[in-house]
Amino acid sequence: MNRPVVVTGLGLVSCAGEGVEAHLAALDAQAAPRTDTETFAPYPVHPAPAIAWDGQIPKRSDQRQMEAWQRLGVYAAGLALDAAGVKDEAALKQALHLVVAAGGGERDYAVDGAILTGLREATDPGAYLNERLQNDLRPTLFLAQLSNLLAGNIAIVHGVTGASRTFMGEESAGVDALRIAQARVASGQIDAILVGGSYSAERPDVLVIHEMGGYLARGSFSPVFQRGETGGFILGSCAAFLMLESADHAAGRGARALARLEAVASDRTRREPGGVAASLETLWRQVGIAAPDHVLSGATGLAPITAEERDTLGRLAPEARLRALGDVIGHGLEVAAPFGAALAAALVANHGAREVAVTAIGHRRGEGVLRLVPA
Repeated sequence: MNRPVVVTGLGLVSCAGEGVEAHLAALDAQAAPRTDTETFAPYPVHPAPAIAWDGQIPKRSDQRQMEAWQRLGVYAAGLALDAAGVKDEAALKQALHLVVAAGGGERDYAVDGAILTGLREATDPGAYLNERLQNDLRPTLFLAQLSNLLAGNIAIVHGVTGASRTFMGEESAGVDALRIAQARVASGQIDAILVGGSYSAERPDVLVIHEMGGYLARGSFSPVFQRGETGGFILGSCAAFLMLESADHAAGRGARALARLEAVASDRTRREPGGVAASLETLWRQVGIAAPDHVLSGATGLAPITAEERDTLGRLAPEARLRALGDVIGHGLEVAAPFGAALAAALVANHGAREVAVTAIGHRRGEGVLRLVPA
């Protein structure tokens, strides 16, 4: 069985604002996205917009017990349910499955800072680190920040209580969340599923982690494909959720199908020269992309893989309009693929696109490509 899988609801939040129209406007604009270059200087970030959380998270007690990344995700999930017309359908939501792609939550910055400072002068760094991790970390803090709590909070706030699953693993997690969700509906295992993720970039801990790997861009904003040999990504606070249904299920409840999610494919290469190009070409054929009018790239901006992706896409889709998501919302790691898929569905539904390809090339590992067409 290979049933058509359609998108019936979208929930989007980023520095561009909230909702489909704000993001389509940002996608069409040539202006730089809203960027904060001062708070975490020299590292720029694309901050979340001002949000009236009560619109999707009515209880202040729920808002208080969530950190920013969870509030963003729960809010975007609510937007998607609203857009799909199921926000008040208790019976449907009780059976609705959920797939989330997200990283962990915030850390104890004071402890992290003390450990990093102490490591500089430790005579035995390994022993020092083990001792501090055993004695200084609070297990309750860690347990409160597990990524599957985003799924739990969506269940609590929105009443989505079917089976849930959480993917971790940076960009490839978002690809696999979509791949599994699409496959389960297409195969007939389930009729509907909510899939997406969230990311908060305005956190010292994530900036430290990525700077330790040499992944962050510095200074002012520059377009993703123009970051050159220095490269680097600019993290963005964002969240995206999509309501996926079988075409028959959507039609049966009178829902509008925005687009059809045809296929999602993933890969993992050794990242040797030419590896990204070869992977993209294979995945392109695997999902059946023909002549897209739009290509939404999740390219990070890191060298040399970003230039390799740009050149490959130029060969594969020379007539398509190529746009880097990082030039619209920043880089959201796990959220890159779901956000790309959501924007692609919006282009099909609102701008009449005939075929949209989305890429998600991880900054360290993992490649993904997906295809959306009219429903």
